[in-house]
Amino acid sequence: MGVATAATVALAGAVGHLIDVQVDVSRGVVGTTIVGRADSVLNEARDRCRMAVNNSHVRIETRADETRNAEWPNTRRVTILLSPADLPKSGTHFDLAIAVATMAAIGVVPSASLAGTLFIGELTLSGGLRSVPGVLPMVLAAAHRGVRRVFVPEPQSREAAMVPGMAVFGVRSLAQVLCELRGEEVPEAPPVAPMSGSRLLAWRGQERLAEQDLSDLLGMEDARFALEVSAAGGHHLMLSGPRGAGKTTLAERIPGILPDLTVEESLELTAIHSLAGALEPEDGMIRRPPFSAPHHDASRASLLGGGTGRVRPGEVSRAHNGVLFLDEFPLFQSDVIQALRQPLESGEVTIARGEESATFPARGIFVLAMNPCPCGEFDSDQGSNRCYCTPPQLRAYQARFSGPIADRIDILRKVRPIKGDGTPDPLTPPPETSASVRARVQVARERQRERYADRSWRLNGQAPGPTLRQEWPLTPAAQTALDAATYQGRLTGRGNTRVHRMAWTVTDLWGTEQPGLDELDVAMRLRNGEPLLEAMLRQAV
Repeated sequence: MGVATAATVALAGAVGHLIDVQVDVSRGVVGTTIVGRADSVLNEARDRCRMAVNNSHVRIETRADETRNAEWPNTRRVTILLSPADLPKSGTHFDLAIAVATMAAIGVVPSASLAGTLFIGELTLSGGLRSVPGVLPMVLAAAHRGVRRVFVPEPQSREAAMVPGMAVFGVRSLAQVLCELRGEEVPEAPPVAPMSGSRLLAWRGQERLAEQDLSDLLGMEDARFALEVSAAGGHHLMLSGPRGAGKTTLAERIPGILPDLTVEESLELTAIHSLAGALEPEDGMIRRPPFSAPHHDASRASLLGGGTGRVRPGEVSRAHNGVLFLDEFPLFQSDVIQALRQPLESGEVTIARGEESATFPARGIFVLAMNPCPCGEFDSDQGSNRCYCTPPQLRAYQARFSGPIADRIDILRKVRPIKGDGTPDPLTPPPETSASVRARVQVARERQRERYADRSWRLNGQAPGPTLRQEWPLTPAAQTALDAATYQGRLTGRGNTRVHRMAWTVTDLWGTEQPGLDELDVAMRLRNGEPLLEAMLRQAV
């Protein structure tokens, strides 16, 4: 009997901590004890691992040159330390590491075979493995600590293999793991069942968005350019207008003008979806920006993250590097609206409760949409106004989008319904396709990637204001005009920074060297909801 150590990972939000599972088997009061701040689910691993070992039927040789099944050390004191001991730990994915370390402690497998190896997986009483959420961020965390080999449930081997330089063993049972570590022939085992959260129904979902193209829209040049600026610089957008004006139609076409994700962005997003348990065994790395449109009745936990037990990312994080569309924004619950301040400003969500704190990235484009009134019929043109809302209802509805939330939105656009029967004018050039707009957005983002190559942000919409003013200023004339607008009360300090960011995005789209008065004028109009001049739209194409 002795001591052995196996490695696994504990997750705190999107951050993974390498955990040493140290097992000591010695004489003393018979029993199995887990120390190191394990929660109730993890404490139950004692029974799962004991029965999994006993039912695995791994044959070992005795000193009398006989063979018998390996068994849990039921007549010894088993102490399991999860180190570092001061870090809270939860989850069932510790099972495999506990069982393997125990077998190494009693000599079933050589302790040296556990070095540089990560073990992830939940055990069944029969010795089989089950899938667990968060495999990708766990393997990423281990890779940063020098681990180069990992054992995972077979359906999640493709997910673990996304990490470069990692040797992945997709296994079905504890017996297969032990035989592989012993250098013996790996026995057959039943397939591993997918996670209970797997999708049971197939529908068009994200595939439907691939069919949405900007060429379907007639007119709306002003709103189309606002979408292009939003996509190029990662700027948040508010679309307002009567029902049927095309707000949802515009929002659903933003993913089509976003370029493919970089390898780094794909890993980030796939890791978040892995934490949420939303990856299927056949899913590869997510290459396209996601689009999420939660209903206005969604709870705060589902939108921002949380839940009972382990904290999981919400919709704002699952839309990281993509688009989060909040239709009928004033109808969202008040606590949800106010809680959006943090992700709108900092691009991340921090959930703290008791001793647990988790931070998830949320650097997507927020697209809000609202009607001018609860009934959606209000029109400033008295001849077209069919609104029947009372003045108090109108004020209460519009007050939901005001103050701190409105100040954190970069672009404000009023969408008007298209007049006529929708038949294209044969004398008017056809609308641009999403592919042609995406090409310009790609070029603009490449310029930003070069500009911010050694920085912690990637897009203009994420750049800190002080750094922009110091290292990437406007022209003197443009800076004077921007400061004058702030002194006159037309912009807040936060609005000043956001206009500065958008001026750089317009510069990147137009291919100029530094934002001047023209670029600033476009950014100010986008910020204040004023119509864009036709000359500006022609220059954008």
